[in-house]
Amino acid sequence: MGNENKIYDLIIIGAGAAGLTASLYASRYKLDHLLFGMEPGGQINEIHSLENWPGIVSIPGRELIGRMVEQVNNFGVQIKGESINSVQKNAEGIFEIESGNEKYLARTLIMAMGASYRKMNIPGEKEFTGKGVSYCATCDAMFFRNKIVSVIGGGNSAAVVALELTDFASKVYLVYRGEKLSAEPVWLDRLAANPKIEIIRQTNVIEIKGDVKVEKIILDRALADDKTFLTVDGVFIEIGSEPGIELARKLGVETDEQNFIQVGADQSTNVPGVFAAGDITTGSNKFRQIIMAAAEGALAANSAYKKLKL
Repeated sequence: MGNENKIYDLIIIGAGAAGLTASLYASRYKLDHLLFGMEPGGQINEIHSLENWPGIVSIPGRELIGRMVEQVNNFGVQIKGESINSVQKNAEGIFEIESGNEKYLARTLIMAMGASYRKMNIPGEKEFTGKGVSYCATCDAMFFRNKIVSVIGGGNSAAVVALELTDFASKVYLVYRGEKLSAEPVWLDRLAANPKIEIIRQTNVIEIKGDVKVEKIILDRALADDKTFLTVDGVFIEIGSEPGIELARKLGVETDEQNFIQVGADQSTNVPGVFAAGDITTGSNKFRQIIMAAAEGALAANSAYKKLKL
């Protein structure tokens, strides 16, 4: 195995907003570090238009990540597009990270693996994924031009997706289990003003049905016309995400009841030398925003620097 004799100051796992910002600050602190990430940006790449990044009125998520990657590369850091097989801490307190046939050593570790799409786990969801069921409107919206689609969820992401789909679809049902949508007021106003969107509250989708592709969604209650289904061509699921904590578990990193990594005010975990940042943590009052992930990444790098150098 290569790299066995070199011990890096820091290894960052994850190349989303948190990991990229951590790398940027680590470079400014002159920490000798590596950054791992299979897909820089992750889910951010799927954001059609980001309108709450300070100083920029509107920017596609992929473009924002591209700029972040350029900044990181400008410091001479190349993102290693490798998956991590295992992480452990040896008797000397050094972290051993295995990727493929390589082993990398580091004195500190920042976990910024982000989160993956949360599934509903209802009949038909898995069977029709890619055949009408989607978790990425930016990827698939154009396939539903002049068709009827449904969006499941009630938060900001669901609202944004519903609005984005109106650029293509003839009708968008927004189905939410609660009485009041949890999206921010600005999105609620836009939803209300769009004639293509119909909001169906206090309703759960319990099954997705079709032949070779999605044809309808089955509801847990009857609508005004006594129907317990909606005829749709597509189903976009926007119900949040699950933190990627498999590697953290192997190190004994503590999580909360929802499997988010418990962090202190300095992004530290219960394992000395391990810090965490971004959507994977309990930090920032669990306010899942790109700017918060970036801030946590900066703070984690600062904390790693203090542990190593001060």
